[in-house]
Amino acid sequence: MQRFNSLLKHPELNALQTRTQATQAAQKIWEAIAPAEVTKFSHASSIKNQQFTVFADNSVVAAKIKLLIPSLLIQLQKQEHEVTAIRVKVQVKSAPQVKPKIPRKLSRAAAQQLENLSCRLGDSDLGAALKKLSKNSES
Repeated sequence: MQRFNSLLKHPELNALQTRTQATQAAQKIWEAIAPAEVTKFSHASSIKNQQFTVFADNSVVAAKIKLLIPSLLIQLQKQEHEVTAIRVKVQVKSAPQVKPKIPRKLSRAAAQQLENLSCRLGDSDLGAALKKLSKNSES
């Protein structure tokens, strides 16, 4: 337990926690000043050296933010934040490629077995499901 407590007091962990809190504060400010349609596709990173850094999901959102910079800076000054510039970076989110599903068919014998079993089960939910599955056979 002492080793675990000593890890929690580690200076790198404190620095990470401080950075996380700063990022969360910047995100709250960003959500307060930016339009909702822009905040869906962007997030704030930090405020350093009077420069507000924002990451956009794509170049279209980045262009929209760049058009809004003058009004955003005015809103930041009204909220008494010492920001003189907004820096926009594009950070594309990659999506994993989806493998196409290959339709699979049952053999005629397997379809016949499922059909027989569905008849024996009668009007139950399982019987209906097996009957539907048995129709997915090779012709």
